[in-house]
Amino acid sequence: MDDTISLNPNPLVQYLDKHPSAFTKADLISYIEDNFVEQINFRFVGGDGRLKELNFVINSRRHLDNLLSMGERVDGSNLFSHIRPGESDLYVIPRYRTAFLNPFSEVPALDILCTYFDKDGRPTTMSPENIVSRAHRVLREQTGYTMQAMGELEYYVIDEKEHFFETEDQRGYHEASPFSRFGEFRQEAMLAIAQAGCHIKYGHSEVGNFSLNDLEYAQNEIEFLPVDMEDAADELVIAKWILRTLAYKYGITVTFAPKITVGKAGSGLHIHTQLVRDGRNMMMEGGHLSDTAKRTIAGFLSLAPSLTAFGNTNPTSYFRLVPDQEAPTTICWGDRNRSVLVRVPLGWSSPLNMVAHANPLEPDIPADHAGRQTVEFRCPDGSADVYLLLAGLAVAARHGLQMPEALHITEATYVNDDLHNGRNDNAVKYLAHLPSSCWESAQYLEEHKDIYMKYNVFSEDLLKLIINKLKGFNDKNIRERLSYNQEELLKLVNKFFHCG
Repeated sequence: MDDTISLNPNPLVQYLDKHPSAFTKADLISYIEDNFVEQINFRFVGGDGRLKELNFVINSRRHLDNLLSMGERVDGSNLFSHIRPGESDLYVIPRYRTAFLNPFSEVPALDILCTYFDKDGRPTTMSPENIVSRAHRVLREQTGYTMQAMGELEYYVIDEKEHFFETEDQRGYHEASPFSRFGEFRQEAMLAIAQAGCHIKYGHSEVGNFSLNDLEYAQNEIEFLPVDMEDAADELVIAKWILRTLAYKYGITVTFAPKITVGKAGSGLHIHTQLVRDGRNMMMEGGHLSDTAKRTIAGFLSLAPSLTAFGNTNPTSYFRLVPDQEAPTTICWGDRNRSVLVRVPLGWSSPLNMVAHANPLEPDIPADHAGRQTVEFRCPDGSADVYLLLAGLAVAARHGLQMPEALHITEATYVNDDLHNGRNDNAVKYLAHLPSSCWESAQYLEEHKDIYMKYNVFSEDLLKLIINKLKGFNDKNIRERLSYNQEELLKLVNKFFHCG
């Protein structure tokens, strides 16, 4: 048996004995018939970045076949602000590889993610799943690389405060029960997310924990494994939906809001990327970071100010991106350095066999030291439109690979120490900084829009909509205006509490 199938938690993979990428219409019909599935749910991402749903009760085999063959119509004008009511009809067509058993439905139900098509049967140019697919295709065509990505999904769980086994404020990192109350909730969510076809690396409690108004706020994180960037976006929106729905079931609250209150850890959505060619991770060469990786980093740094338009999409985002905390503010990169914008995490390049050292009975185990190396982009947060963000990162990677001066940029922006300890003050003053508001982010997107529009990845109409939306927040100098006005800041937090 294929060793990637034998322990796969997805029931469809186990039953069909094949990877989701090989699922066919006949496979889904067979599974539905043999497992007494009574309902189909089409799911698709709206303009707010959240999963929507369309429910069908299966009434015959012909009905099921028609649903899976032809999809259905939806009103695009109520899903996306750019679509006018007079021409609002869109098709939603199921992508069979995304099918999963609904973990919450009282009757057996199969959920399938869909792609939007226009009246002529073409993928819609401004829908998020089509943009990320187009960005990836252009990257492959122009550079020969595919991009794999994974997210670090941070969130807060909120419930009534309990007064025993309390954890010290802002000291929740990797805390275990009984000092971490929500480990069982996280583990149940992780199992449901994995059974829905998502690839999880691990989960843990995070730094942030505090009490406010008799409520306990506990930060957690679920980190994923690298998959093709289209799948990475799908997995993040599925994971958010599962976490929120499970929280509703438990009568607690989950939020991915970038910032809840001043002085406490905000929730990021760090994105790890790797470029692959012929099945091989190209981020390492000869035991060192490759020029391919350095050029990619240069692209990320060059477009970082405008990438915030996709990854930091409301005014509370810029209360997280403040100096002297783990969230980045300066446009630079470094190794293992959590104060920089682009981090090269610790890899497995050491020639020492750590497993044999920890387990003397084990033989010398060969390992693919280069295969796990990623490059991490650290400014996005829970407000991100993950499809547009990943599309933007693909554009930035392509831009970096095509820039003649890319290696000079990486050489000039490397920081090998904590930016906040004072030793780098002289270097930092010569480095560029991230925007401090949605307004600034919009200005940078306007400045960089030709790069995003190249090869028709992003449309000018979509970029203009995003620019106008960001400027519509009218949040210039918002940190200075609200930093000492807790009441107004709380109103802002509440407005965007369930963003993304």
